[in-house]
Amino acid sequence: MKALEFVLILIGVLLNAGAQLALKAGVRNIGHFEFSAANALPIGWQLATNPYIITGLSCYVISVVVWIMALSRVEVSVAYPMLSIGYVVNAILAWQLFGEALSTQRVAGIGIIIVGVYLIARS
Repeated sequence: MKALEFVLILIGVLLNAGAQLALKAGVRNIGHFEFSAANALPIGWQLATNPYIITGLSCYVISVVVWIMALSRVEVSVAYPMLSIGYVVNAILAWQLFGEALSTQRVAGIGIIIVGVYLIARS
């Protein structure tokens, strides 16, 4: 895999991971809510105007463009497994930013993912 191809994949993955973290920050800001007809407009408005939600959705849009660029250069059987890097990034940042659990079992799983991504990138 060429450096530009890896960079495109990595940017796409990091934007996707950033989108997840921003969306989580947005819903943490809004709080738990139930889906119902009565609160569809108020909650919908809160979601639509929340800066974290807007940032997350923007990251998704940009990540799709970058991902399409990556797929034009790399086989999908190589590129798609690289999305697993996002699991690693999200687990670590969710632990740091939101205090989510990072158990021994999760750390072991992250290690397996890293080894798998390395093997795929080298193939």
